[in-house]
Amino acid sequence: MNYSPESLEAFLQAVETGSFSAAARKLKKSQSTVSSAIANLEADLGVTLFDRQSRQPALTEQGKHVLPYIQSIVAASERLNEVSVRLAGNVEPRLSFVLSDVWQTTHHESILQRFSQRFPDIEFECLIAEDEDVIDLIQIGRAHVGVLRVQPRYPLDVTVARLQVGAEMAIFIHRQHELAHLPMVEMDTLQTVRQLSLSTFTDPMRNKSGGPMWSSPSLLMLLEMAEQGFGWGILPRWLVEQFGHDVLQELPVAGWPQRIDVDVLWSNKTPPGPAGRWMIDQLRAQN
Repeated sequence: MNYSPESLEAFLQAVETGSFSAAARKLKKSQSTVSSAIANLEADLGVTLFDRQSRQPALTEQGKHVLPYIQSIVAASERLNEVSVRLAGNVEPRLSFVLSDVWQTTHHESILQRFSQRFPDIEFECLIAEDEDVIDLIQIGRAHVGVLRVQPRYPLDVTVARLQVGAEMAIFIHRQHELAHLPMVEMDTLQTVRQLSLSTFTDPMRNKSGGPMWSSPSLLMLLEMAEQGFGWGILPRWLVEQFGHDVLQELPVAGWPQRIDVDVLWSNKTPPGPAGRWMIDQLRAQN
């Protein structure tokens, strides 16, 4: 029995987003088209996938049982697309790479040197973004390959792989601030001082301390704010060591520093060409 890719995709998006209307918006289709695609899939399978009695459709027990099989089918299709790209050998004329400042510069410098030698005629662009903004740039096709710290959830239209090299984040403040001289700093004390917080364009409300806050979508900008004595921030250790001008002090806070895992991701709807795949393979092989 053949199942249309559209019906499988509509089903998975409805599961991820929690409603047919949200799935339609994500797929840029009408709600009736998504509803019909799911109804056709139910007819093909001979089971009811969603309970439509409540305000939002909920997976039936049959739907829960079918879900991992459909996920496997879609994943296999995505892998087939990647193999076909590799076999075709048609190198893309341009590659956009979006990178998080969480990841140390030295990790990708050697890869870019080899990339320049292997693909000398490709137009290359490197963007800087964090967290949800990296995902958004991949989804809208503005970037082809992205590196970011691990996120709790990823949308269905991106493929993600864990990198072997992570990062360390710590809490920093100007050396002349009174907190810099304490043997231990409590989180309650930190909340009375301005936090320099990362805020992405996609999710601007990221104040997790509950106290006063200045924000920026750039970790490098937050570093500069901390250097000016405007408050404390959670920053990559490597960034402070390389660009902090020796004016910041790492604060002794329980649970910090923290090791951050890093992922590479790309679109499974429009997968990268051979140059992008080479970049992904090099990133994953680095240790």
